[in-house]
Amino acid sequence: MQQDIYGQMIFTEDDLCEIFLTKTDKRFDKPIITDKLINFDLELDYIPKLIMYKTDNISIEEFDKINQQNWHMPDKYNQMDIAKFILDRCSNDSELQRAGHELLLFQERNLFDLLRYLKYLVDTMRENNIVRGVYRDWETDRKSTRLNSSHSAKSRMPSSA
Repeated sequence: MQQDIYGQMIFTEDDLCEIFLTKTDKRFDKPIITDKLINFDLELDYIPKLIMYKTDNISIEEFDKINQQNWHMPDKYNQMDIAKFILDRCSNDSELQRAGHELLLFQERNLFDLLRYLKYLVDTMRENNIVRGVYRDWETDRKSTRLNSSHSAKSRMPSSA
């Protein structure tokens, strides 16, 4: 296996054989880039999509710009009306005003794809019980760091003073 200047992993036929023979449960979410055209004549339960590597002779900056447009999420999320989804969850005029203002800021910066991806990420994490909720319990923190009224404020002077 080798890596090109863009950081893409390029697999050889031997690499793929080793992966599929030793790690039979291995699954690939994205297509696999190969160094040559490979035709699997094996009967496997799972065969990933293979793409033959080609050099485009583009700069790393151009490569990054092209890939920033690909969010690798299901069409259900790519086609989602994220503004409607967010606004439908507002329960009063104040929330509608705030959400509407923030959505305009996301739209000005062309970041609706980011919002769609975050929705996809959160849904995926919930479906797989990765994170149930992370928040800071301010009341508990405040009480745990505050001195209890039973503590006395004695100064600690060295005995030699």
